[in-house]
Amino acid sequence: MTARRHVLIVEARFYPDIANELAAGATAELVRGQATWARQAVPGAFELPAAIAFALRASAGGSQAPTYDGFIALGCVIRGETDHYDHICREVSRALMDLTIDAGVPLGFGLLTCRDRNQAWQRAAVTGKNKGADAAAACLVMMDLKGQHGPVLR
Repeated sequence: MTARRHVLIVEARFYPDIANELAAGATAELVRGQATWARQAVPGAFELPAAIAFALRASAGGSQAPTYDGFIALGCVIRGETDHYDHICREVSRALMDLTIDAGVPLGFGLLTCRDRNQAWQRAAVTGKNKGADAAAACLVMMDLKGQHGPVLR
């Protein structure tokens, strides 16, 4: 049997209703995967990678900070009238990918990048595309994969 895994869900709260729905899907999937979790709110998508990096540094620094076996980044960016959307989506995605490669972080990517609120809601809804659950499922798989290739993230 796989050891109990502990996950940090980092939620961009710019669109709280969408974040709540993504988290509902993610936590239900973690229950199915027999993992425990903690939730951390951040203001928006731009802050997702930093919050994960802070948690990694705190646990590696010998403090009493909790350790996590994996991370799930949840949030939503909706296209506006300027190119701000493109910059945020690209840079957040790149920073999260860098964490997976450089720090060996098992990560579930649940950042929605949508044209409008309706499209975002369809993707977030647990009765729709349930992208929160998809992100959690990816995190569970990546934690298992990391466990096959080395020690669990501590």
